[in-house]
Amino acid sequence: MRDVLTILENLRKDAMRDAGLRERLLAVRTEKEPFIAFCRTCRELGYEIYEMELIAAGEESYAAMRRSTNGGGENSPKLAGEDDFYELFMAELEEMQS
Repeated sequence: MRDVLTILENLRKDAMRDAGLRERLLAVRTEKEPFIAFCRTCRELGYEIYEMELIAAGEESYAAMRRSTNGGGENSPKLAGEDDFYELFMAELEEMQS
């Protein structure tokens, strides 16, 4: 299985250097289904990211953090900001644009 975080990090670095790439990725937000459009665009650009892998990566990361707090049971404290790697990535791209 591909490491989604590594792929996103490589994509972030490339987008940092290439304003056209940033704009193309940010443009997916106007699509009817931006999450699907984002993954499709990434694949067109040679970054093999699939929707379920991206979702699973965020959920796995959040589950690991939750298990590490107070034994991870039902009484574990709610953690702020369940990782949504798509939203975090888009926020980084927007920050680069400013």
